[in-house]
Amino acid sequence: MTMKKSTPFSHIKFSCCTLLCCLVAFPTSNANEVKNKLQASIDRDAEESIEIAQTIWDLAELGYQEFESSKLLQQKAKEAGFTVETAVADIPTAFVASYGSGQPTIGILGEFDALPGLSQKVSQHREAHIEGGAGHACGHNLFAAGSWAAAKAIKEQIANGTLSGTIRFYGTPAEEGGAGKVYMARSGVFDDVDVMLHWHPAGFNDASPRSTNANKGAKFRFHGIPAHAALSPEKGRSALDAVEAMNFMANLMREHVPESSRIHYVITQGGEAPNVVPEFAEVFYYIRHPDFKTVQELFDRLVLTAQAAAMGTETKMDFEVINGSYNILPNTTLSQITYNNLVEVGGVTYNADEQKFAEELYTTLYKPDAKLGSQEQIRPFVPSAGRASSDVGDVSWQVPTAGLTTACLIPGSYLHTWQAVAAGGSSIAHKGMLNASKVLAMTAAELMQNPDLIAAAREEWEADHGEDFKYVPLLGDRNPPLDYRK
Repeated sequence: MTMKKSTPFSHIKFSCCTLLCCLVAFPTSNANEVKNKLQASIDRDAEESIEIAQTIWDLAELGYQEFESSKLLQQKAKEAGFTVETAVADIPTAFVASYGSGQPTIGILGEFDALPGLSQKVSQHREAHIEGGAGHACGHNLFAAGSWAAAKAIKEQIANGTLSGTIRFYGTPAEEGGAGKVYMARSGVFDDVDVMLHWHPAGFNDASPRSTNANKGAKFRFHGIPAHAALSPEKGRSALDAVEAMNFMANLMREHVPESSRIHYVITQGGEAPNVVPEFAEVFYYIRHPDFKTVQELFDRLVLTAQAAAMGTETKMDFEVINGSYNILPNTTLSQITYNNLVEVGGVTYNADEQKFAEELYTTLYKPDAKLGSQEQIRPFVPSAGRASSDVGDVSWQVPTAGLTTACLIPGSYLHTWQAVAAGGSSIAHKGMLNASKVLAMTAAELMQNPDLIAAAREEWEADHGEDFKYVPLLGDRNPPLDYRK
C-alpha cells in the first residue's frame, strides 16, 4: 500500500482558504430559527435524556456485554420512529438507528461501555457503588444519551419538513479496548455516510481539530512444561520465564522506537504456585503511535521479541490480536463549524450545590492542571495531538469526522478515575451532556442546510487521505472478541 505523506494537520492551509472563501458566513435567519428549535427540543426532553444517562450509569456494563444499555437505546429509537438495524457487524450490542431518506446522511456516534473495577457512588470520597463492580469512568453513559438526544432532535426537524436528508444514530459497543467501531467500519456500515459527528465528556469545552494515537493490542500466550520447582526444576520449562524474557526485550526496545511511541503491558497470568514451574503464562500488550503505519511496524517488532523469548526458554508461543485502531484524522472544516456552535451554546455554570460538590471533589485530585471556573469557558481553536486512542480513528478514515468535548467532569480531573465516575453520575455531567447534544444537533442541521460545507469537508478529507489510501484494519480479519471482558 502506498500513501501520500501527510501530517495530521497538513490540511490547515487548504482549510483556512476554504473557510475564508466560502464557509465562514453569518447564519441566515432560517438557520438561526432551526438552531433555536433544536435547542428548545433538547431542553424539553432533558429529563428523559438524563434518565437514560443515569440508567446506563447504574448498569455499568462492560464491552460487548452492554445488553441492557443497548436495548434501552434501541427501544427509545423505535419509539421515536427510527428504523433500527440490530446486531450489526456480528456484534449483538451494536446497532444503527436511521430516520429520513436521501442525502445528506449525517451520522452521530454513541458509546455505552463501562470500565472494570471502577464502581463509584456520586460522592466526594472513594466509595464503591458495587464492590468490585464496573463504573463509567470514561463517561460513555453520557456519550450515549447525549448523542441520542441530538439525533432525536434532528429527526423532529426532518419529520416536520424543516430539514431534509437522513440522520443516523450509531450504537457502538466496546470502545474501551474492544474496538467495536473497527468491526463496524470493516463491515461497511459507515460507507454511505457523508459526515460523522461525535463527542466525549471531559473537564473542559473544546472542538478544535484533534488527532489521537493509533493503537494495536494483543495477548501473548506462552506454553511450557510443568515440574516440581524444588525436586525437578530441570524437567520444567517456565512459561513465566518466557513472559519475563519478552518483557525484558520489549523494555530494551523502548530505547529504539520513535519518541512519540507508547508501549504498555500487564501480566494477566503468571502461574498458580511458586513451587510449580508455570505451564502457562500470558502478557497483554498495547502499542501506540500517532501514525497507524508505525504502530503496525512496532507491533511486528514486538512479535519478534515474543518469538525470541519462546525460543530461548524452550516454550511455545501464540498470540491473539485483541484490538487495533487508527489515529483520528482531524477535519478542520468540520471542526470549525462545530466550534462555532460550541461557542454559541457556551460552557457549564454550576449552581451552589454543584459548586460545593466540585470544590470538595477537587481536593481529591492529584496535581490538577485546571482551575474550577474554567468549565464556563471555551478553549481556543487550536489543532492538537492527543496521546490516547479511540476506535473513532477508523471511522474518521472512512468518512469526514469531527468531534467535541464538553465539561462533564470537574476541571483538572481525568478520565478512567473514580472521580470521573462520581462526576459522571451528577447534575454537573448532565449539564455538559446537554450542551454537547445541542452542539451536535446544531452542527448536523447546518450541514444539512448547506451542501457546500459537506463538499468542502470531503475535499479536505480526500486530500489528507492520499490518492492511494486503502483502508486495512489493524486487527485484521479476526472476529469481534465478544468475551474479552469475561
